[in-house]
Amino acid sequence: MAYIPPDTATRTRMIEQVRFNDAGLITAVAQQHDTGEVLMLAWMNADALEETLRTGRVCYFSRSRGTLWRKGETSGQVQTLMDARLDCDRDAVLVLVDQKGVACHTGRRSCFFNAMRPQGLVEISQPLIGADELYKHKHD
Repeated sequence: MAYIPPDTATRTRMIEQVRFNDAGLITAVAQQHDTGEVLMLAWMNADALEETLRTGRVCYFSRSRGTLWRKGETSGQVQTLMDARLDCDRDAVLVLVDQKGVACHTGRRSCFFNAMRPQGLVEISQPLIGADELYKHKHD
């Protein structure tokens, strides 16, 4: 089922109910909509959440750059929104997405590849694509 964006007034009302932290951010967990695979964790501010809900293309807030970050803008690995859900405290958002390619900047499908095992951290997946290939059009 395709995502249908809410109208402006509805988006505004929903975002007003979000409990952003003191820095104006909310934790965002991205999950593949059809498999349940947890892909990544990032942050959204009100503008990123509004853009995500308005456009259906997932947008985050980059704390390191201090600006909006549209997933896939440098790698082409776009996340298309299928659904968005707030948790019970309204201080975290789950974005159910259709992930094109890999979600992790390391070239892995998921950012959650470091398993905590009795012997220590174990990488349980390998990159599917190298960083040079993943970000090749960033340098063009």
